[in-house]
Amino acid sequence: MSSKRTRGLSEQPARLSRRRALQAGGLGLAAMAARTAPSAARPKPKPPRKRPNFLLIICDQLGLDAVGAHGFRDARTPNLDRLIRRGTTFLESHSTNPLCSPARSSLMTGCMPVETGVITNGRPIHASRANLGQWLRPKGYETLYCGKWHLPGGYQAKIDGFTVLPAGMGQGDLTDTVVSNACAAWTKNRRSDRPYLMVASFMQPHDICYWGNARANRMPKGLGLPFQQLRGHLPKLPPNHTSRPKAPAKLDRRVCREYSQDMWRYYLYIYARQVEMLDADVGRVLDAVEAAGQADNTVILLTADHGDGRARHMHVAKWYPYDEAVKVPMVVSCPPRIAQGRKDTTHLVTGLDVMATVCDYAGVAPPESSGGLSLRPLLEDRPAQWRRFVVSEFMVDGRMLRTPRYKYVAFQGDPVEMLFDMKADPWETKNVYEDPRYATVLAEHRKTLTEFQAQLRPVEPTPTIQRPRPPKPRKRPQK
Repeated sequence: MSSKRTRGLSEQPARLSRRRALQAGGLGLAAMAARTAPSAARPKPKPPRKRPNFLLIICDQLGLDAVGAHGFRDARTPNLDRLIRRGTTFLESHSTNPLCSPARSSLMTGCMPVETGVITNGRPIHASRANLGQWLRPKGYETLYCGKWHLPGGYQAKIDGFTVLPAGMGQGDLTDTVVSNACAAWTKNRRSDRPYLMVASFMQPHDICYWGNARANRMPKGLGLPFQQLRGHLPKLPPNHTSRPKAPAKLDRRVCREYSQDMWRYYLYIYARQVEMLDADVGRVLDAVEAAGQADNTVILLTADHGDGRARHMHVAKWYPYDEAVKVPMVVSCPPRIAQGRKDTTHLVTGLDVMATVCDYAGVAPPESSGGLSLRPLLEDRPAQWRRFVVSEFMVDGRMLRTPRYKYVAFQGDPVEMLFDMKADPWETKNVYEDPRYATVLAEHRKTLTEFQAQLRPVEPTPTIQRPRPPKPRKRPQK
């Protein structure tokens, strides 16, 4: 889907791409105009009287429903909950790619990962795509970054477009407190009248990956729970824990069968504790914004790059199209400007929309390459033409198309497709792509995805600096 089918598509006339997408009933008029209209013809937003500050909080591996205000009962999240109470939360928010670097490239640019060159971890953003800092700094904004970057390296001393607040490096339980304290100190002590964009990028609950990577070695068989007093207090397993619907081969191979029931439940317990760690650090930064007297003039956006398997479909970690990995929080708050206490359950939003939203409130046009939509009309309860679907990329050649009712998944070259009726089957247990009753729906989704792909502007993947995995040690011959 990103090779022969998309090669050279960026050279096709924008007018034809726009017509194809509109005929497919895919993107709304506003979205297509944003992607295809010449920059000179795109209306520039009128600058507000006083340009707001921006605080962009990026979490790592935080699923949409891993927050108390979204129904999570295994962890206490008072700070995430108060942010949601003070703003609008979108419950149909999707990652553009449920993997760290690709998703982050979209958050920073408003482009799909194939358009940033970041199709896997450890790649830099293509030089032709401006990040948020590069775009806002020349427009008068002070731009700060603290925490995980991963485009390409994890914690960087220098990032184009940003002044970097050092945070060291390592696991989230070591560095996130450094990040929150650095951001809080900077916020409380600044004296400039310039508006600012600050990115606070936290690692938690990403540390759960170390559990997933260790697999059965984390809790050897026969030893039972490491803390017996937890027995009877561990989270329940999800209803789709053992569900394995028919899937393309590349996705079907992703399964963790090593865990016992206790191991799965302990894994969920640890994840919940890491969410609570994150919540405390988010609270420290929110408190600092309030203490500095900037709460009413700071647009706060909180999102995540992707979610986590959390025992659903026998999955750990990420990089698959199920909701546990692809649905992420998208919360926006600024009480004088944005509706408070609202849960938007209908509009499909995506990480692409961060760039467009920030630019709209800053009073500047977004980059011409940006493909997102500004959330501002939705946040201010104004009418807006909106998209009818979102797309996520995964495992390089996999694609997910999400419409209001259905989810369609396909891999290039694999005859097995996936179609879920999300209204009838929200836990994604029944793949109905072979059901003749869904033949028309399947055909429509195939067509819509093809036409969306055709109007993208892919670039060559950027070079990866991902360290190769060390070879597995050879087993010693038995004497």
